[in-house]
Amino acid sequence: MNRLLFVCMGNICRSPTAEGVFRKLLQTRKLDARFEVDSAGTHGYHVGEPPDPRTQRAAAARGYDLSQMRARKVAPQDLEYFDLVLAMDKTNLDNLRRMVDPEKHQKLHLFMEFARNYDDDEVPDPYYGLGYGFDVVIDMVEDASQGLLEALLAPQSVQIK
Repeated sequence: MNRLLFVCMGNICRSPTAEGVFRKLLQTRKLDARFEVDSAGTHGYHVGEPPDPRTQRAAAARGYDLSQMRARKVAPQDLEYFDLVLAMDKTNLDNLRRMVDPEKHQKLHLFMEFARNYDDDEVPDPYYGLGYGFDVVIDMVEDASQGLLEALLAPQSVQIK
């Protein structure tokens, strides 16, 4: 089983979207028993809160239900437990690198490394922007999720550990 953790700053917009999209992709492909998926934030601003209502509306419009998720902060043990930790942007990747010993850095990646149709390194934070930003996030996350799953299932895939 591969254990994946999606990480953004507050765990109310981008990372729960990635968790929800990737979970549904796994369910659709009947692969959910092979993966454990979660999300968290590098900051504890919103611990215990559900995803942002705008995030939930945009996700629901595409068939993703994020309503049962609750924000949590990344814990040091997460960086031991999860095989692959996917940051939504460089700032959060840097925050994660500071939390873990250098020999564990190989499990930390930018999520958009797996995108097939986007050249962006980062999923933009829609929190302070206009409403359409949440749809853009879902577009990017759907693309990167497909690429991530392909990479994880590829025969030549490097074992993630």
